[in-house]
Amino acid sequence: MCGLFGVVCRKAAFESIKPRIERAHAFQQHRGPDMRGETMLEIDGGRVVYLAHQRLSILDLSEAGRQPMADADQASWLAYNGEVYNYRELAGAMRYTPAGGSDTEVVLECFRRDGVAAALPKFNGMWALAWVSLREGALYLSRDRAGVKPLYVALAEGDLYFASEIKTLLALLGRRHRLNAQVIGEYLVQALQDTGTATFFEGIEALPAGSFARIELAAPALSVAPVAYWNPFESGSGTGNPGDVAGRVHDTVLDAVRLRLRADVPVGVLLSGGVDSSIIAACVCHLSRDARQQVAVLSAVSPGQPGDESPYIDRVAKHLGIEPIKVDTAWGPTEALELLRTVTWMNDSPLGSFSNVAFYLLMQRASEAGIKVVLSGQGGDELFCGYRKYLGFHFQELVRQRKFAKLASTAWAFWRNDVVLGQFNLTEARRYLQRRPQDPALGDAVRQAFTPQVLGLPPEGLAYRQWLDYRCFSVPYLTHYEDRASMAFAREVRLPFLDYRLVELMLNAPVESKLNAGWTKYSLRQAFADWLPPEIVWRRDKQGFSMPQEEWLRGELKSAWRAILNRDAEVFRRQLIDHDALHAKFERFCNRQGSIWYREIFAPLALEVWLQAYSEFIE
Repeated sequence: MCGLFGVVCRKAAFESIKPRIERAHAFQQHRGPDMRGETMLEIDGGRVVYLAHQRLSILDLSEAGRQPMADADQASWLAYNGEVYNYRELAGAMRYTPAGGSDTEVVLECFRRDGVAAALPKFNGMWALAWVSLREGALYLSRDRAGVKPLYVALAEGDLYFASEIKTLLALLGRRHRLNAQVIGEYLVQALQDTGTATFFEGIEALPAGSFARIELAAPALSVAPVAYWNPFESGSGTGNPGDVAGRVHDTVLDAVRLRLRADVPVGVLLSGGVDSSIIAACVCHLSRDARQQVAVLSAVSPGQPGDESPYIDRVAKHLGIEPIKVDTAWGPTEALELLRTVTWMNDSPLGSFSNVAFYLLMQRASEAGIKVVLSGQGGDELFCGYRKYLGFHFQELVRQRKFAKLASTAWAFWRNDVVLGQFNLTEARRYLQRRPQDPALGDAVRQAFTPQVLGLPPEGLAYRQWLDYRCFSVPYLTHYEDRASMAFAREVRLPFLDYRLVELMLNAPVESKLNAGWTKYSLRQAFADWLPPEIVWRRDKQGFSMPQEEWLRGELKSAWRAILNRDAEVFRRQLIDHDALHAKFERFCNRQGSIWYREIFAPLALEVWLQAYSEFIE
C-alpha cells in the first residue's frame, strides 16, 4: 500500500499551490516511507497535472517499482495505491513480461492495451489510482470494488485536487471548510460513517467504491462524474443448494487467501479465535506449507478480562501447529483516552469507539514484530449473515412473504441453538427502527439539516440489505479505520473475504446457505468443518474487539468526559449538540437508567476531539 495525491490546475495557478505541496507530502508520508516520487505533466490548453506518490514497498522492493510510473514512451503515467493480486495471471494472459516484479507495471500495461473501462473488471485486488493518458488527454481516477483503498476529490476555483487522505487534501486546498451537518447527524444519531461519498467536510468527497472517473484535461471546466464498473447482482454467479454453495465457498476462500499471500516482505494473519479469522489462518497454514512460506500469526489477548479470546486462540493454534505472537490488549482507559487525539488525527474523521484505538495499537505491535502485511477476516459477517440483525431481517422477510410456518421453524431452530437470539440487544437494535423519536440532545445546526438513513430491511430483501452493508453501512466504516490505523505504521491489511468472487457468490446464494438449521454463516462453517476443531467452526457466540468501554465511561473516564464536554466545547458552541440534554443523558447512562447505547455517549466525546484536532481546517 502507498499514498498518492495530485492536482490538475492552470499552469499559472500551480505557483500558488507549490508552497502547500510539501505539507501535503508530510501529512501522508506515513503511508509510504520507502520511496517518494513526483512528476509534473504539461497539458495542451494551459493546464498541468502534478502527481505525487509515497511508496510502501511490498512487491519488488527495488527502484523498478518507483512511482509515478510511466510506460515506455512516457505517454501515460500511473500513481497507484494497493495491490492487484492476480497481476501474474493478467501478465500471462497478455504474454507480457514486466521489467521488474511489481504489479504496477502490469496495471499500467493493462490500461495501455485495453483502456480503463475494459481493464478494471479483470482486476482482483484493492486499489486507488490515478492514471494520466497523454494520448487521450484524460486523467482517470478509480477505486476497488469494496473501496478498501481511499481516494478523495475536491474541485476548487476550477482546479481538481485528489488524495489518499482527507488531511492531505486539506493541506493542498489551504483553506477552511464548512462542516457537513448530514454526515454529523448520521454519526451522532445512527452511529454511521462513510455511508456515501460525503465526508465531514463540505466540498470534499470520496470517489465511490467500484467506480472510475474520466476527467477531460482540456475541457473548459473540470468535472468528476464517476461510472460504476461492477454490479455483483449482474455477475452471473448462480445460486444452488447449501451443499453446493459450501463447496464453492471453500474453493473461493482458499484461492482468495492464496492470491493475498503474494508479497516480497513478511506476511502475517490476525487471529482472534472467531470463525472467520480461524478459517483464514487454516487456509494460510495449508498454503504456506505447500509453498514453504513462513507466515506469522498475531493475536490480541486480554488475560483475566471478560471476553478474552485466549482459550479459542490456543485451541486453533494447537490444531494448526502454530505459535501466535500474543499481544496483551488489556490497555487501561487512561492510555486509551491519551491516544484518542492521535488516532483521531490519523483517522481523518471521529472514531466509532475505543476499539479503533485498540486496532491502532495492534498495528503498532505488528510493526514492532516486523510483520509488514497482515490478513484480516473483515467482511465475513456481511457476506455470510454473521451479525444478529440479519436474523431479524430474515424473519421480517418471511413475514412479508407470508411464510409463517418457515418463520416458526427458523425461530425455533435458532432459539434452541442459542445462536444470535440469546445475544439479542434491544438498545443496539433501536438503530434499525424505521421511525425513531428525535434525539433531544441533537443541536439545532444538525437537527435542521439531518435526514436519517433507513437501516431496516429494504423492499428488495435480505441479499440487497447485505449489499447495503457492503456498500454503505458497515464495510466502508471498517475498511476506513483499518486503513488509517494500519498505514499509520506502514502496514498493509489484506481482506480475503472481500474478494469480489466471494461477494458475487454469496449475494446471489440462497438464504439457506447463510442462515440454516439454527446457525449463521452456514455454508462457511460447512466449507471448513474438516479444517478446524468443531468448537471453533461451530462456535455459537460472537465477539469483536472486547473492551469494557461502557464501564470506562461510567467510571474512570467519567470526569474526563465531563471536562472535555464542558460548556465551552466546540460541539456546543457550533450548536451540533445541546449541552443540557446531553449531560442529562450522560447522568442517566451512568446511573443505568433507561436503554442508552454507549455509542450515544462516546460519539459526542469523539466528535469534540476531532473538532479540536482539525480546528485549523474548519470554518
